[in-house]
Amino acid sequence: MSVGERFVEGIAFLHMTLPHLVMLLISMLLFYLAIKKKYEPLLLLPIAFGMMLANLPMPEALGLPGLSAYDEGGLLFFLYQGIVMLIYPPLIFLCLGAMTDFGPLISRPSNAFIGIGGQLGILSALAIAYFGSPLLAYIIPGFEAFSIREAASISIIGSSDGPTAIFITATLAQPLLPTIAIAAYSYMALVPIIQPPIMRLLTTPKERVIVMPEPKKVTQRQKIIFPIVLSVVCILLVPAAGALIGMFMLGNLIRESGVVDRYINTLQNALINILTILIGLSIGATATADRILDPRTIVVICLGLLAFALGTVGGVLAAKILCKVTGGKVNPLIGNAGVSAMPMAARVSQKVGQEYNPHNHLIMHAMGPIIASTIGSALLAGIFIALWG
Repeated sequence: MSVGERFVEGIAFLHMTLPHLVMLLISMLLFYLAIKKKYEPLLLLPIAFGMMLANLPMPEALGLPGLSAYDEGGLLFFLYQGIVMLIYPPLIFLCLGAMTDFGPLISRPSNAFIGIGGQLGILSALAIAYFGSPLLAYIIPGFEAFSIREAASISIIGSSDGPTAIFITATLAQPLLPTIAIAAYSYMALVPIIQPPIMRLLTTPKERVIVMPEPKKVTQRQKIIFPIVLSVVCILLVPAAGALIGMFMLGNLIRESGVVDRYINTLQNALINILTILIGLSIGATATADRILDPRTIVVICLGLLAFALGTVGGVLAAKILCKVTGGKVNPLIGNAGVSAMPMAARVSQKVGQEYNPHNHLIMHAMGPIIASTIGSALLAGIFIALWG
């Protein structure tokens, strides 16, 4: 091969195909949502950029590794190992623990019931994905039914908890990781659009204006003891969830102990920002055309949306039950926080509640169910890994 021929062969543009172009257009859509619409830009921006890089062909004539997370020897391949080796998700939980006040859950433990109700989406999606996908195999040419491991991974999208979805999928169903991760983070970004119609549909005008009393004051001693005890109990019950639960509780203990302020500043700012960039870029770099432009991808995205919607339904219904049991002291609008989209779901509770009663402040009340849901979805992920890992 002459120098001229080698130069021409090394022009990446000549190796572009229609699937590459389609994926580049999808990445541009994500750029638009992140920059123009400001939908979770901290996540969508690096995901979109990673997707763009992964779908720019690297000519074989150059003898260089490609730009996707699957091209061994490249930068993005090594960054992706933090996901494959289950390093990034627990560290994200460590940072989230340092950013979370457990006070609302400690002061009103009954709010955990709403978090339990929010797991309806996960369990429903698991059943539908596993038992329903064989029917799709008869309808869609080339479609393969989901295994129980794949169905379990898909179902966790219903928690709207990106790190947990990554953690279980990297363990049980790595080929589905880009689709599931992008779906989970996209639905987190779309919480303000998806949840309010469901909240209004399932609540009455009388319920929406309920003013909840201020949460009881929680002592520092209670806040210190809570993560320690909960760590021991949860990990003894579900050891497979130990990495997520342990890091979440350690982060919170660092926050509440009052003796390591330097750690708090690092976890709440520098470390979580670094991890978010690495996760977003790594996940985006797995979204190659051959993995995303597949009939199963569309089904996964639809099942994820169904799981998220049913999780919201389960949380609101659980909140309505609490409202009845407490004699009208719980506003069912906080039920949307039964999914662990932290802290977006709490902001949605506040916004919708203010529309109907400007004197109502629901954001802190909604944090209790979100914390319970985060713990609950991590425990369910651990149970699924223990059963089918």
